[in-house]
Amino acid sequence: MSSAYSAPTVFPLWPEGVPGMKDIGPEQNGKGYIQNTSNPTLTLVGPAVDRPNGTAIIVAPGGGYVRQAVDREGTQYANWLSTLGVTTFVLNYRMQEFGHPAPLQDVLRAVRLLRSRAAEFGIDPNRIGVMGSSAGGHLAASAGTLFDNPAGRTGAELDKVSARPDFLVLMYPVIAMEGAPAAHIGSRKALLGASPSPELLQLLSVDRQVTAQTPPTLLIHTQADATVPVENSILFYQALTKHKVPAEMYLFEKGSHGMGMRDGLGNASQWPRRAEEWLRARGLLTPAAPAAK
Repeated sequence: MSSAYSAPTVFPLWPEGVPGMKDIGPEQNGKGYIQNTSNPTLTLVGPAVDRPNGTAIIVAPGGGYVRQAVDREGTQYANWLSTLGVTTFVLNYRMQEFGHPAPLQDVLRAVRLLRSRAAEFGIDPNRIGVMGSSAGGHLAASAGTLFDNPAGRTGAELDKVSARPDFLVLMYPVIAMEGAPAAHIGSRKALLGASPSPELLQLLSVDRQVTAQTPPTLLIHTQADATVPVENSILFYQALTKHKVPAEMYLFEKGSHGMGMRDGLGNASQWPRRAEEWLRARGLLTPAAPAAK
């Protein structure tokens, strides 16, 4: 068993000090949500002991960059991924109190940290993905498109490590920062403020940042989503297709925004099976040799 599992389950992203630290008071936890994060962390959920496969997924819960639905879109996903042999790290990232680029710095730091410590965690440094829901989906998509952007660097030694995820899983993601009907105004205001510049709107409308280097992506959304319209996933899928990035998209009829892994939503409740099939088809559930120590 990897030495990671004898270490504390929760560990800080920035042990040397959070860049641009602010005194915003204590973190707030309750009723399955986290708010007011100032010291970002990763929470490790290890793979089932009889089936570790070396794949790692960083999970970013949603909540409009105002709060994070850590139970429904963090811990629940991690426990499911554990049964598939995946090592999961639930990301508690900075939100509206900091704004851009703090969340981007946090998710890219998480990728760099796991890649640099792959042997310790028993994972393959070439099989590190990011999964996100809603605003967490925007953060995951940002990681897959802005991994080389200067805003994601802080001058730390780890900046030398690649921050490009190897794959993305986007659950009803926020993608567009402007334009009807796709743009989610709440996420935009929390991340970019009340009057963002045209340049920021362009940069963080992440479908516009897709290139051939964007990693393979799975998108899951519903027609019934009245909060983050399905057009967000369609825009990102079209951009991926234009740049010939391998992608699959499942658009279901039923299922409100933030559905998580809820039963009773028709075919939408079966999305974990579709996701497992996609991960398996990409070889991500086949055991990989751990990184050399």
